[in-house]
Amino acid sequence: MRILIVEDEIKLATILKRGLEEKGFSVDHAADGEEGLFMAVTYPYDVILLDILLPKMDGFTVLQKVREKDIQTPVIMLTAKGEVEDRIRGLNIGADDYIPKPFDFKELVARMQSVIRRSKGRPSPVITIGDLEVDVNAKTVRREGRDIRLSAKEFSILEYLALNANRVVSKSELMEHVYDGMAEHESNVIDVYITYLRRKIDKEFAKQIIHTVRGMGYMLKGEE
Repeated sequence: MRILIVEDEIKLATILKRGLEEKGFSVDHAADGEEGLFMAVTYPYDVILLDILLPKMDGFTVLQKVREKDIQTPVIMLTAKGEVEDRIRGLNIGADDYIPKPFDFKELVARMQSVIRRSKGRPSPVITIGDLEVDVNAKTVRREGRDIRLSAKEFSILEYLALNANRVVSKSELMEHVYDGMAEHESNVIDVYITYLRRKIDKEFAKQIIHTVRGMGYMLKGEE
């Protein structure tokens, strides 16, 4: 999942970015509201962590302009201000959740995962496709009751496909959502990881879960 942090406190943003990357997220950072707005409307994100008190443009204005462009990326407001009026204002102009500083990192991650799942129409943390179970909270995968070990990047790709199960996902879409804006990669990197996943997810089982839609991309589907 690809995350945008819009936060002018560089120390906090650095710690948050590092922690989220350790959790397997791809993370971009903007240090002011204008940069945050540009990135939010230019690149595809799975969730935006948006501070309210920002230089150049406050978080409320950023959020309002993002929603005016009909961008439905989930937004969690981050702020040191805890007044009820601010929470109400943020929610009324399109925020999906609101967490005051200082916050517990584990709670923030849980809220992020929750709004991402809800945005994909999958409120449960365990996604089932046929006999495959993907737990996006625990970062575990099981098929026919057998545990399947994946690398962090393999899981990120499988997670995105699972959240979009039964829909064709192009290679470019996968690339945009599992790598941050600074990542350097080979043009066939998605194909390589899909091959790795097939060896672990499909090779030893009777039914195929990972399907190639020629000329379009990949799809997770429980039945042929």
